[in-house]
Amino acid sequence: MSNTFGQIFRVTTFGESHGTAVGAVVDGCPAGLPLTADDIQRQLDRRRPGQSQLTTARQEADRVTLLSGVERGLTLGTPIALSVANADTRPADYAALAAAPRPSHADYALRMKYGRQAASGGGRASARETIGRVAAGAIAGQLLARFGVEIVAYVQAVGTIEGPEADPLTLTREMVDRTAIRCPDPDAAARMEAEVLDARAADDSVGGVVACICRGVPPGWGEPVFDKLDALLAHAMLSIPAVKGFEVGSGFSGTRMRGSVHNDAFYRRPDGRLGTVTNRSGGIQGGVSNGEPLLLRVAFKPTPTIGKAQETVNYEGQPIRLEAKGRHDPCVLPRAVPVVEAMAALVLADAALMQRAIAGL
Repeated sequence: MSNTFGQIFRVTTFGESHGTAVGAVVDGCPAGLPLTADDIQRQLDRRRPGQSQLTTARQEADRVTLLSGVERGLTLGTPIALSVANADTRPADYAALAAAPRPSHADYALRMKYGRQAASGGGRASARETIGRVAAGAIAGQLLARFGVEIVAYVQAVGTIEGPEADPLTLTREMVDRTAIRCPDPDAAARMEAEVLDARAADDSVGGVVACICRGVPPGWGEPVFDKLDALLAHAMLSIPAVKGFEVGSGFSGTRMRGSVHNDAFYRRPDGRLGTVTNRSGGIQGGVSNGEPLLLRVAFKPTPTIGKAQETVNYEGQPIRLEAKGRHDPCVLPRAVPVVEAMAALVLADAALMQRAIAGL
């Protein structure tokens, strides 16, 4: 059950990190949507490993294969199955980890849940599972483009280094991808990249924050009680591996303001709709979009699998000194950017179809 996300636009991901393949099945995508493998591949290329010294050295082409649901470049309205083969697997790197759970990784928790775990690579708990999310999110992005919605995420912080907030109306993916760390501010990017390389040299890791902008979202998307738009976005983002925090708009900083400062005053826009002078609500009020850009922040912890020696215990409770081998990201942030975009797209595509169904009554 936990492998499926969404109500109308439904996505089920499958596969383990070192299994034969990973992928997704998308159900509920309307018929007639233009879609090719290249539309999906663009986002997968941004997520794939081995892009720079800032990421894992694992080499995977991550070429997507469309198995069903698309014919002559158009969706059929039937389930869309997507598959990506695993090629550069090295199970031997994980042999020493079979006897001991990695600190802060899912090894122990999953063994307690299922009574067994994948032999290598973290299985479903691996970040490689996000391939299915990104592929499905690319389809959702194609659908959202019909509604005039654009989604752009970027790295805003790495460790203690924080870049400036990007302009929500002008930021593009091209601007984000100009730096290897995916921070659109060149000065902050250089300092962030140095921080990641320093952590890598020490066989350590570092975390940070991905900010996400969703613009063009019309007012009225989302439900006012249990399926609030911000609640669904929180669900989506907190389901991403390594995510430990989520904010909308002013987030936790808003708790330090008085209402007279925090409130977003309204004004009449040239198109006759109401807009807000500020956007501390982050584009969502009462769980429903208000027409302003959605502003999100997602916190990622440092990668738990590190080469640096750690004093811990094995599954029998005996003290050991664990030095993990294998190829792991010293910082997940650069590759997490398209994952955050994908999860935002899945939530908004579902909300768009839900609103269309309600409006049609």
